[in-house]
Parts: sequence; structure tokens; C-alpha cells
Amino acid sequence: QVQLVESGGGLVQAGGSLRLSCAASGRTFSRYAMGWFRQAPGKEREFVATISWSGGSTYYVDSVKGRFAISRDNAKNTVYLQMNSLKPEDTAVYYCAAVYSGSGLYYSTKRAEYDYWGQGTQVTVSS
Repeated sequence: QVQLVESGGGLVQAGGSLRLSCAASGRTFSRYAMGWFRQAPGKEREFVATISWSGGSTYYVDSVKGRFAISRDNAKNTVYLQMNSLKPEDTAVYYCAAVYSGSGLYYSTKRAEYDYWGQGTQVTVSS
């Protein structure tokens, strides 16, 4: 089983930046595709970004393309979400998630495919 612990959330002004981190425990972290999702109050949890376990494949929801960047450091068992040019609409609880694949280029945008989830970290963007 994989345990995920998130950090890096906070309050930031519109146009600012935050870097979220998700530290994973487990012996096979490098075999897990990772994703970031977010959930605003009263709304469904939505896909934000994903990265394959090799790091060779990434994908983003259209609304964050060019602003957010997902990356991972398998040696440190950590995945990151660099968020730039933040907008008030980015305000949400951000969750990291992991799904085992065995394929270095596999990734998923589907919430239901992920097996493990972090506790979430609040990101608030003020105008």
C-alpha cells in the first residue's frame, strides 16, 4: 500500500505561484502513475494533471495548461505540482493520487482509476 502526504498549500494572490509536494511511502513508488485533482466546495473532484511513473508522459486539464507543471523525483518518492499565474478559480482542495500500472508511460485522468489518495491541501487564490 502507498501512503501519500501533501504539503505546500496556502493563500496566494492572483498571479502568484505555489508549489505543492506529495511525499509517498512504499517500496514501488516508481511503478505508480501519479495525478493531481482538486475539489472546490460544493463541486465534484476534478482532474488537474498526471504524470507516468517514468516521467515521460504528462497531461493537463485545458484550464491549467501553460500555467501548471507536474514533475516527479522517484529517488525522493515525491511528486510536485508547480502552479504559476494562479487565478481565483484555482481555489480548491488539491489532492494527489497514485495508480499502479507497470508501464512507464501510462497515466490516467480518471478519478475512479486511482487507488491511493492524499489527505488534500488547501489552495486559496485571492483577487
